Amino acid sequence: MSPKEILAWIRQEAVRAVDLRFMDFPGSWKHFTIPSERLEESSFEDGFGFDASSVRGWQCINESDMLVVPVAESAFIDPFRLEKTLILFCNILDPITREDYPRDPRNVARKAEVYMRSTGVADAAYFGPEIEFFVFDHVRFDQNRHSAFHHIDSAEGRWNSGSDARPNLGNTIRHREGYFPCPPSDSLHDLRSEMMRHMIDSGMTVEGHHHEVASGGQGEIDLRYDSLVRMADSVLKYKYIVKSVANKHGKTATFMPKPIFKDNGSGMHVNTSLWRDGRNLFAGSAYAGVSELGMHAIGGLLRHARALCAITNPTTNSYKRLVPGFDAPTTASYSSRNRSAAVRIPVYSARAQSRRLEYRCPDASANPYLSFSAMLMAMLDGVINRIDPGEPLDRNIYDLEPEVMKNLSHLPATLDDALSALEKDHEFLMRGDVFTEDVLSTWIRDKREREVDAIRVRPHPFEFNLYYDV
Repeated sequence: MSPKEILAWIRQEAVRAVDLRFMDFPGSWKHFTIPSERLEESSFEDGFGFDASSVRGWQCINESDMLVVPVAESAFIDPFRLEKTLILFCNILDPITREDYPRDPRNVARKAEVYMRSTGVADAAYFGPEIEFFVFDHVRFDQNRHSAFHHIDSAEGRWNSGSDARPNLGNTIRHREGYFPCPPSDSLHDLRSEMMRHMIDSGMTVEGHHHEVASGGQGEIDLRYDSLVRMADSVLKYKYIVKSVANKHGKTATFMPKPIFKDNGSGMHVNTSLWRDGRNLFAGSAYAGVSELGMHAIGGLLRHARALCAITNPTTNSYKRLVPGFDAPTTASYSSRNRSAAVRIPVYSARAQSRRLEYRCPDASANPYLSFSAMLMAMLDGVINRIDPGEPLDRNIYDLEPEVMKNLSHLPATLDDALSALEKDHEFLMRGDVFTEDVLSTWIRDKREREVDAIRVRPHPFEFNLYYDV
């Protein structure tokens, strides 16, 4: 829609408020709201001022003024507000130079698409994330100088099988056996259907939903693939809708990668492909029906996998998911059907237009603009430099002999390891000025100071089990 059409739609739908939304550096959606009467056609050029010094990882207080500029084609109606509210995604601009702000994640994603086209390799990149999440009935957590704890609960959690609640109907799900159960064991079916319908109403194309492997309310709603920026926008809508529907029903949703010990975590497997002139460039006659170009794209993902983790798996909790035995990758390897590999080549369809890669490392704690952009830059680097991915690994990686495992490239074991890898390997991200030196250094510094160091210096509750009696 054009700005003029947006204003007509506001009048037609009797919209009362306009919500202006943008993403901060780590990956949280931000907003402020204006009366619908204040939005004019010129607003889509002039924007609205705000204080960027109060946004994590952005401006200093002495240069705080910035602009949010609405993007007309991003508009959708918020289904959860009492007053009828139109949501608009925004780009961030410097009010003096009118240049796009380098630390705006959406700007990074826009530059990644521009760079891709400038290389001549492809004119479109598609991304289709499989986003997993948990819905809990209750959560408590606290951290202070003398205590620390967390407690989560779910009516379908296996730990409630012996509850003395009246009635206890026994519809709990065994740990790691939650894939595709029918109701009543799948107690969240109706909740996910409501989330699905809201996603469709907001402009997303949904392929389906289901319960996931873990006990305690793990689910997944799958989106049809879309271009990089549009799909990153959709991920933000997805997370907003999941959390809002859960909250509406007195529940709480989280995209935390590993909230339950010794059960499956929540990933964000990303299906991706490169296209030119309407043709899927990954379709060919090499391994698993992939083209030579597609194999080089795999090579780029694997060569840079350790550095990518600092962006696609950006929390300390992310690395509690990337461990053996829970359907998550631990090595930089690829395979046609092996779900323990970092890159999988789905073989559900023999159609050339369906050929794609599934990058299984990311989780939904990631900033989607940055993670999809980093993946694209790694694939382009692989194609341009004809990086050989080596031989596929079609065996269960968790059962490999030690002498085989030691020859594989392992994914980082901690966020600190991933940040160190990014410090050593980031030139591929800076081509086309997509990720700037300032963006990367700020990302690494903030992650270390606010998360890695914050966790490192605090006593862990399990340490009391291990060491209190020493």
